[in-house]
Formats: sequence, structure tokens, C-alpha cells
Amino acid sequence: MLSDFIIRPADPADAAALLAIYRPYVEGTVVSFEIDVPTQSEFAQRIAKSLAQWGWLVAEHAGQPVGYAYASAFRERAAYRWSAETSAYVDPQFHRHGVGRALYAALLRQLAEKGYRTALAGIALPNEGSIALHRRLGFEQIGVFKSVGRKFDRWHDVSWWQRSLEDMSQPRHPGD
Repeated sequence: MLSDFIIRPADPADAAALLAIYRPYVEGTVVSFEIDVPTQSEFAQRIAKSLAQWGWLVAEHAGQPVGYAYASAFRERAAYRWSAETSAYVDPQFHRHGVGRALYAALLRQLAEKGYRTALAGIALPNEGSIALHRRLGFEQIGVFKSVGRKFDRWHDVSWWQRSLEDMSQPRHPGD
């Protein structure tokens, strides 16, 4: 476990460094279902949007970002406003050092403090590392969407995971 990293809120100015972490996931894996790498400007806008309502955190080691986790809307309809979808990406050099776990734990606390009740995560299969991370953090598998994403000329399943945040904070409307 890596002990000399810090977790801090992201800033849109982090876009280039965080995009460097994300790019290999888009270009070489099905972990992300994006087909094209977003521009730095698009990525900065994503960070700003997430910061405004849910949260986006960065893990730094020796002053350099090595991972990030963020939340976004689970669905746009008003009835879903107490739920958030979560994601995390860690530089492969820092896998299995506790970075993803620390980022996710901090993000879940932040979401609970903001009044969110449920965190959800979609995991493209296969991805044993992400499944293990979500299990360790109290997520439960709630189902699998079969063949819902097509990337690299193949259909891929997505496993859906859910975690209650009620045990972390008093329920209230997000943003109150």
C-alpha cells in the first residue's frame, strides 16, 4: 500500500494530467466505453460539471496525479437525484497500492455528506480488479446488462453495482 499520496479536490486545470491517465483506458481497453479520447477542453468541462454537484477527487504522489475518482448523475430524471454514478481511474503503475480504494472511500463520504443516498457503478466485464474494489467498499452486484456496449468489434456486458450511503450521513436532498 502506497502511503505517501494525498487526495485533493480536482480542478479543471488538472485536465491534461488526468486525461493522460484516462487515455490508455479509452484507446486500449473496454474499461471505458468511450471510443474517442475526449479533448482536454471537454475533459476540463467534465471536471467542472462534476465538481459543481457531485465531486471529483485526485490522488497525487510526489506532486503528480496518479488517479482520480468522480461522481455524476445516475439518470437525469428528478426522482434519481439522490443517486450518483461513480467511476475511478488509476495509473496502472499505481494499481494495488490502495489509491483506488482511498479515492473511492473519500468520494463516497463526500457524496453522503452532500445528501446522496445511493452510489452506483457500471463495470465492463471482465474486470476482476474493479469488482474486487467495489466489493471491498461495500458495493453489491445488482445485475448484468448483457451485450450493451460495442467496442473493438465485440459486444460487452456491464455488471451493475450499488452501495447505500445512508449509513454514512443523514438522508437529505442533495445540495441542501
